Amino acid sequence: MRCPVCTSSLYMSGDQKSAFCTGERRHCFDFSRDGYLSFPGNSGGDSKSAVDARRSFLIKGYYAPAAEAVVRAVEKYVGRDAAIIDAGCGEGYYTSMISERVGMTIGFDLSKFACGAAAKLARREGKENLLYSTASVFELPVKDASVDALVNIFAPCAEEEYTRVLKNGGYLFVVGAGKDHLMGLKQAIYDDVYENGERADLPEKLVHVERINSRHEIAVEGQDDIEALFSMTPYYWRTSESDRERLKSLETLETEIEFEINVYKK
Repeated sequence: MRCPVCTSSLYMSGDQKSAFCTGERRHCFDFSRDGYLSFPGNSGGDSKSAVDARRSFLIKGYYAPAAEAVVRAVEKYVGRDAAIIDAGCGEGYYTSMISERVGMTIGFDLSKFACGAAAKLARREGKENLLYSTASVFELPVKDASVDALVNIFAPCAEEEYTRVLKNGGYLFVVGAGKDHLMGLKQAIYDDVYENGERADLPEKLVHVERINSRHEIAVEGQDDIEALFSMTPYYWRTSESDRERLKSLETLETEIEFEINVYKK
């Protein structure tokens, strides 16, 4: 990693409670009580309630088959001793799975609530090869050409920044919604539904290696889990109250989940 202020190399303190740089000013940054590295100037991202809802939904395994497809894609192209970044890691669900197959994993997210939840999970699991830090995906505190791979799962794809931090020959995994992702959810809410289009921010300059589709049928049980899933989607913010009421009558929601995994090489 590098200092977000002066770009000098960043190192851990002996007590593992802070990080400092080798620049002239010796900038120092503290770890939070939850265990993530906190940098100044980073704020925003998901709220605590949004993080809690997503975490409670994901830990029940609804997305596990598609998440495993992402992990297998990483394993296919990246070695066990690789250093990998999860840009826009959220509460660390996917990051934690990936860290079990590679050498060092660093998750970055703008939300301090997401980083806090992720760091606490890593601590409970005893994962010493996993680090979380607050940062924007468009300005990563990472040295040029220093990581073997980067995953970007349902987060903004900052191609220029990702290309900067990847080694030559490194891989980028961009994960987005397939055409039928959450079709059952949309059908439960709206009269007219459409297939999802392709991500508009896919890389244009990196070499496209492979497209992997992972599609599964799931049944979401209970109002709490249905509401948690709904809150994870962009529809949550643009659905009328009358359409929202349709979900409240359901105790089981059957829907497709479909991940589109695009693999690129620098």
